[in-house]
Amino acid sequence: MKFSTIKKAALCMAVVGLGLGQAVQAAEPGITDTTIKIGLFSPLSGPGMAYGFDVVNAAKMYYDKINKEGGVNGRKIELVVEDTRCNANDLVAAVKKLVEQDHVFLLNGGSCSAAVVAAREFVERSKVPFIMLNASGDGALYPPSKYIYGAFSISQHAVGGSMVEFAVDHLKAKKIGYINHDDAYGTWNLTAAEFQAKKHPGTTFSVQSISPNINDVTAPMLKVRAANPDVLLLTTYARPAALIIKKAHELGWTKPIVLAVNGAADVTQLVENVGGAAALKNFYIQDVVVGLPSDPKLKWVYDMYKQYYPDLAAKPGHPQSYMTYGIPPAMTVVQALKEAGPQPTREKVLAALEHLKLDTGIMAGPIEFTPTDHAGQKAAIYMKFDGTNKELIPGSFKSDWTYTGK
Repeated sequence: MKFSTIKKAALCMAVVGLGLGQAVQAAEPGITDTTIKIGLFSPLSGPGMAYGFDVVNAAKMYYDKINKEGGVNGRKIELVVEDTRCNANDLVAAVKKLVEQDHVFLLNGGSCSAAVVAAREFVERSKVPFIMLNASGDGALYPPSKYIYGAFSISQHAVGGSMVEFAVDHLKAKKIGYINHDDAYGTWNLTAAEFQAKKHPGTTFSVQSISPNINDVTAPMLKVRAANPDVLLLTTYARPAALIIKKAHELGWTKPIVLAVNGAADVTQLVENVGGAAALKNFYIQDVVVGLPSDPKLKWVYDMYKQYYPDLAAKPGHPQSYMTYGIPPAMTVVQALKEAGPQPTREKVLAALEHLKLDTGIMAGPIEFTPTDHAGQKAAIYMKFDGTNKELIPGSFKSDWTYTGK
């Protein structure tokens, strides 16, 4: 009888222990024995949709590929997709819904920096891992947050530093004209641009900071022209960039113009907006992928897009310029989940992200995170674009700016 009582007690303890284990697992949002729920979001409509529509499509097809290969540690990825319309209020509302109502395990989204930055407070309060899509997101990345990782398509700090390095190293510029936005977004890229210029003694700057909503760029362009720089670097959004390029052509500008990656969401539309190819005779575009769309290294991405979205692929302008950017963040999510093991928790995923290094084969440089820097990519490539053809400039150009704290 005594032995039987001991066995019963042990059995009860085992059952209780099993129940506690299941309770711990159940307490982790978005995880079941067979699924991992991920919140995926970006602008899918509205004037900013070119920044995110095909980026989300790329992420979706990569996650589907992983599911067809068996998932991550035996679990299939389940996506909940939200449209943020490149708007801060919409993005914050989407993030809150995904976390509080859909109970996702982690967040993977954001293609517009200001919108992403607005979500930082909620993400940190909720303690949910947030892996951006293609937003620069400097204001959410610096100072580093335990819960936020991004800049897969380069941070704005790296944008500015890389552009100056290209202007000095490849275009041999000494006097640089620079137009940015008069907000935090513009401050980020200018900070690193000025830092990079100081590494090249004798380099001077002529800076014009403009409103993102500017309608008449005559005054800033006249000031830039009066400074007589060797090159003009544009780190603005697509709309003001088109206005500036068109005005420069009207003013007889013939020196190189270099446009940051964030201003070239749709190059076909850019040609139309600047009044035709004549405005692009000495024009360069920054990009952050490994090469041109025709590069054999990227063939598998474009082939997959045609397979998943044949109707879209048949339409002009698709895939959109940023399509490939959706895959490296999804790759990173998958890699972090794998490293978190068969019983993943948010803390395990965050620990994996903190030391993650990944050569995606897609971006110009490796995705690399450290405990003190959660911005994944620092390098960019450049292409000469005449309105029809793109010519890849050999090599990549890296920003040297690093976050040092306050």
